[in-house]
Amino acid sequence: MEKAKPVVEECIVVEGRDDTVAVQRAVHADTIETIGSSVPPHVIGKVKLASSRRGVIVFTDPDYPGERIRRIISEAVPACKHAFVSKKEAMAADGKSIGVEHAHPQTIRRALESVREPVLQRQKNSELITIEEVRAAGLLAGPDARARRSLVGEHLNIGYANGKQFLKRLHVFRIGRQEFHEAVAKVKQQNEESSQ
Repeated sequence: MEKAKPVVEECIVVEGRDDTVAVQRAVHADTIETIGSSVPPHVIGKVKLASSRRGVIVFTDPDYPGERIRRIISEAVPACKHAFVSKKEAMAADGKSIGVEHAHPQTIRRALESVREPVLQRQKNSELITIEEVRAAGLLAGPDARARRSLVGEHLNIGYANGKQFLKRLHVFRIGRQEFHEAVAKVKQQNEESSQ
C-alpha cells in the first residue's frame, strides 16, 4: 500500500506549471505560479491574500531567476516562509537544466518539512552573525569559498546565495552562532573525509 502524501496547509509559490506538477506529485498542496521572473502585480496580490489567509511558502529554483523571484516576493510579503533545494537536487537528468520540477518527490517533501521562517522583529546587533565571522569561516573569499557557502547553506536550509545575500539570510532567518558554526564544522569535516 502506498504511503499517503503529506498535506501542506500553506500555498506554495512556484515558478511555473511544471513546478506545480512536481510539488503535487510529492504533497497535497495548492500553488501560486509566478509565470516568469518579473512577478506581475496580480501575482503579488494573490501571494498577499494567501499569506493573510493560510500562509505562503516560497519554493523557487536554485538559480538566478529563482532567487530574483524569491527576493521580489519577500520584499512585497515579508512574512513568507522559504523552502530550498540545492542545485544538485534540482538538476535535470541530462545535466543541462536546473529547477524544482526536476527534484525527486522525497527531496521536495524534505524541503517543505525544513522551511525557514523569517523573523520580522529586530535582532540586537550583538546577536547578529558578522561579516567577519562569515569571512573567517572561509565562506566569502579564497579557494572554494563559493562551494563551501553552498554546502553550509544546504545544512542550514537557507539555500545558496552570494556572500551579501548569504549574510542577509543568516540574519533574516535568525541563524544563531552555534547553529552557524556547527554547519561550518560539518562541512569542514565532510570535506576532510572526502579528501582522504
